Amino acid sequence: MPRSPIRAPKPTLDLTDHLFVFRQPIPGELASGSDTGSEIPFPPVPETIRSETVFDNDRPLEIEVGSGKGLFLTNESGRNPEHNFLGIEIIHKYAKHSAARLVKAGRSNAKMISGNAEPLLADRVPAGSLEAVHVYFPDPWWKKRHRKRRVVNEGSVQSFLAALRPGGRFHFWTDVLDYFEATIEMIAEIAPEFGVPIPEEKAPSSHDLDYRTHFERRSRQNQIPVYRVRYEKK
Repeated sequence: MPRSPIRAPKPTLDLTDHLFVFRQPIPGELASGSDTGSEIPFPPVPETIRSETVFDNDRPLEIEVGSGKGLFLTNESGRNPEHNFLGIEIIHKYAKHSAARLVKAGRSNAKMISGNAEPLLADRVPAGSLEAVHVYFPDPWWKKRHRKRRVVNEGSVQSFLAALRPGGRFHFWTDVLDYFEATIEMIAEIAPEFGVPIPEEKAPSSHDLDYRTHFERRSRQNQIPVYRVRYEKK
């Protein structure tokens, strides 16, 4: 299901405390660059990504890869104020939208990075430092020749495993059965330290935005099956 259009945040809304940019914006570029070419510069990503460098505290850090509109980050950071949450979104306008949602919600324990998650997780997140990694409804890249672009791939799984502390969690949800089955098989083969996948149950929703993500909301409202698991690093 394609993403629906979103409105840009109001220029008067200050996002500088909630949005990092992985590299200098390039006007018109899809990933981690400016979609206008005229906005104020955002802070660069710290060389080492941890709670101390991003949030100035030592709370447990959870990272979401592919934050979309930021619904999960906003809701989960409100439910768990004792943890920090960092979203990484490759499409700049969505990263800005998510950051704006966090600002409006008054979240001091959640921030966004506009950029590509793979090099950040591989090079800037210390080993054994994360409490959890979340990947929800990533682009399935349907064509076989494009599947190497999937967010959950052999390289990213190894990065998730290295970044998580012992007992740390990797959550993976999708409504694409092929993607789900291929991922389960891949993890069993290349990352046995994750152990067996643990099914996660569908939680009841109490209002229209009481879902993990907008994609979960749409899938459930259209009665599309959602496949949910988590792994816990040994």
